[in-house]
Amino acid sequence: MTPTTQQQNPPIGENPIGEELAADLATAALGLARRFHAGATLWVVSPQWEPHAHHVAVEFVHPVIMGKRALPAVSLVEPDPVAQCRVATRPGDVVLAVAAADEPDVLDIARRAAAWGTDTIWIGAGPRPPAGAATHVLWVDSNDPMVPATGRFVLLYHLLWELTHVVFEHPGLLAEDQPDAVCVTCGDEGRLAEVIASPGAAATTALVRTAGGEEHVDVSILESVAAHDLLVVHGGVALTRLDVPADPAER
Repeated sequence: MTPTTQQQNPPIGENPIGEELAADLATAALGLARRFHAGATLWVVSPQWEPHAHHVAVEFVHPVIMGKRALPAVSLVEPDPVAQCRVATRPGDVVLAVAAADEPDVLDIARRAAAWGTDTIWIGAGPRPPAGAATHVLWVDSNDPMVPATGRFVLLYHLLWELTHVVFEHPGLLAEDQPDAVCVTCGDEGRLAEVIASPGAAATTALVRTAGGEEHVDVSILESVAAHDLLVVHGGVALTRLDVPADPAER
């Protein structure tokens, strides 16, 4: 039986959406509606439970209520979701993951999302992902291993869909917040960048991808730089390389 076909309800008297999760849902819906309003595509991954990825994408693409917008959403279900997201996403897009907190591909996507310029929404249950791992975390506080096979996750993304459309009904909410202040000296903040191509042996610059697009940065203070490395860039200079989990596929 697939995770989305068994629609079990919580025990009578148990509230499936507490106050904290309800607030997280409202915040995620606001952010998602703003991204859609600006032209985003929603990319959905669920390496452990593929039917959830398909279900989320269908929810947003297929408007089941008369007058609601069809929103661009695509499920990514190939064996390497990190590589898929790298190729598919554009700055301003959103990646939604339905996965446990220890799912390695989703952890890697979450680490790289800032360099791709994408927001992230993470739906799951059990132990939570690290603080700040995703832009929005929608979590079921239950250690029951059967939660993914019940209706709890389905309820979360149904509510996310509905609340996103509620935001569309209030155009004043779609205005983006002002960006955070940046360095007053150089007008640049510490940004995450992903190396696109390894520089030559004598080169001092590398082509990287950031939330603002592709650019060349000075990598001369680093010992070595390889494709898909994550760098912290400030003022056009790569200051350090962030360690990432060992990846046999060399993503």
